[in-house]
Amino acid sequence: MNHPMEQGNGPHVNSPKSGSARGKLVLLVVVLIAIFLAAWGIIQRGVHYHSLTARTEDAAIPPVTLITPQPGPAIRQVDLPANLAAWYEAPIYAQVSGYVKMWYKDYGAHVKRNDVLAEINTPSLDAQYAAAKAHYDVIMARYRLAMITTERWTALKGTQAVSRQEVDVQAANAAAQKAELEAAEHEVDRFEALENFKKIVAPFDGIVTSRLVNVGDYVNAGGGNVTSRGAASELFSVADVHRMRVFVSVPQDFASVISPKITADLTVPQYPGKKFTATFLATARAFNAATRTVTTELTLGNEDGLLWPNSYATAHISAPGNPDIMILPTGALIFRAEGMQVAKVVNNHVHLLNVKVGINFGTTCQILSGVSKDDQLVANPTADLLEGDEVKVVPTTAGYNAKTKAQQAEDQKTLHEHDANPAEAGSR
Repeated sequence: MNHPMEQGNGPHVNSPKSGSARGKLVLLVVVLIAIFLAAWGIIQRGVHYHSLTARTEDAAIPPVTLITPQPGPAIRQVDLPANLAAWYEAPIYAQVSGYVKMWYKDYGAHVKRNDVLAEINTPSLDAQYAAAKAHYDVIMARYRLAMITTERWTALKGTQAVSRQEVDVQAANAAAQKAELEAAEHEVDRFEALENFKKIVAPFDGIVTSRLVNVGDYVNAGGGNVTSRGAASELFSVADVHRMRVFVSVPQDFASVISPKITADLTVPQYPGKKFTATFLATARAFNAATRTVTTELTLGNEDGLLWPNSYATAHISAPGNPDIMILPTGALIFRAEGMQVAKVVNNHVHLLNVKVGINFGTTCQILSGVSKDDQLVANPTADLLEGDEVKVVPTTAGYNAKTKAQQAEDQKTLHEHDANPAEAGSR
């Protein structure tokens, strides 16, 4: 009876040992996982540390883009503001005082030489002219009487009826009357000339560019039209526009381009996209002390009348250049106490070169000496860039001296070859 009972209780006797084994197994697995996670974390932190160190070291090396000096252009282009003027232009003033009787030519009228522009009514001048003619008639009568008297006294000179002194007095009186006659004649001529100025005429073929008179306006001799405020102005302005003059104030920096060989393409706002070609005419050969510019005069034909006087224009001046002189962007220059410098890159290290700068064109400038066309230069060097600093070359962006992808790949290949010789790079 007892034996079966013992067999039935067998499983309950082994249960504590089996649970203890499973607990140890679970604990072992947990410990292993914890060790794995700890090791993984340590490894990741190490990898991150090395990666951060590499990035920090890489960031400490300044990135630069490279350019090479370019030869100067065979043709230099300079864009400068310009003013258009008529070939001839004359303000016309009145030479006599009076009131405007009538005007005949208005703004924009085409006129020929001596065409009447206006007439002036001059009653005072007319009266003076009539008085001058009457005075001339009086002097003429006196002169004729003096001549007759002189002839009579001269005929009696050989007799004892008159003395020689009386004959000489009559001859002198006749000469005086002749002089007075000539003076009276000149006075009549003067008033006759003034009478001709009653008609305002065009001095040459052209167009009327201004009319500042109306019928009834009072005009003053030599002073033009007198306005309500007493100011005097010209009556008309006439311009000959068959050819135009172009005046350009050339800055001193660009004065070297001025020569009889230069030409200019003019553009004006009223004709966008249209160009007018002007040629050299003259230059002042002296700079304005206030603006440091020299006035240069160009000329062009205007037979179609498209261009008007006093227009604003832009002169695109073309002049022979000098391809033998290198050109660099002004951003590539370093201003130091030692003088002007550029940063040349050799084996990823900087070498500062002293250069001599020529003409400054604004965004670019001439480099007269110090560099060659094959030099690799930093496009935008910073002020803290020093001799021997290591730099990292990055591809050139679009713009000045931008290279093709094939050229950039070749440059990168050359740089990698240089990187394979760190000892040589460090020695430089």
